[in-house]
Amino acid sequence: MEKEETKKIVRENYAKVAKAQSSCCGPVSSCCGTTDKAQDISQKIGYTKEELKSVPEGANLGLGCGNPVALASLKPGDTVLDLGSGAGIDCFLAADKVGKDGKVIGIDMTPEMIEKARENARKGNISNVDFRLGEIENLPAADNSVDAVISNCVINLSPDKQKVFHETFRVLKPGGTMMVSDIVLSKELPDFITDSISAYVGCISGAVTKEEYLKTVRSAGFKEVAIVDELSIPVEEWVNDPIARSITDKLQITSEQAKEVLSSVRSVKVRGVK
Repeated sequence: MEKEETKKIVRENYAKVAKAQSSCCGPVSSCCGTTDKAQDISQKIGYTKEELKSVPEGANLGLGCGNPVALASLKPGDTVLDLGSGAGIDCFLAADKVGKDGKVIGIDMTPEMIEKARENARKGNISNVDFRLGEIENLPAADNSVDAVISNCVINLSPDKQKVFHETFRVLKPGGTMMVSDIVLSKELPDFITDSISAYVGCISGAVTKEEYLKTVRSAGFKEVAIVDELSIPVEEWVNDPIARSITDKLQITSEQAKEVLSSVRSVKVRGVK
């Protein structure tokens, strides 16, 4: 797929998520999830019950693959930028950590998500967050302006990950930290998956191998690059999930083929320092 066509597809699907409060793809341990399972998904990937209760209703859509805020070492007064902020869950958790003297900037390319996040901020009376419409490949933020960048299962959807990490490096202050949760692969995917729109929106075919991901981060200029946490995706949960089965049906592949593909999927938290 062409890069702009890929962005269009992702934007349209996440607009549907924002409007319907339903999943873009869906297996309960994946980067996406159905609304009725959002709390369960989020607890499985690292959010505490207390954190989930602290955010405005509607901020948690169950779309993450980790909890980047938990490992980001945020301090009062910090300025934080969230790549692909969605309905705002990670921004609101970060806003609590940086306090009234800090600021959190959420970037999302989907107008419907920005509208939803802003409404959630109003409902929660959270004033130190700023949601901006923009692409993570072209961040609407100044050079050397933020102390930390976080992201949750979004960079894997970008068709130009190199540019995302270069932009992330640009906006960070010297000494600033990047902490992202994302989906990577232990081996290359077969062509029938990488060519699939359904799998791309489902956070699968846009992913790259762990080695390529880390190489891309380092090439953007980051130091001390490391995976600080890694989880495999329980294959049975993917294969047995009804939305996962719908993707399997669209691709016309067997459950055994699906298991082979999904066994290579990993959820990682990656850290880097400018």
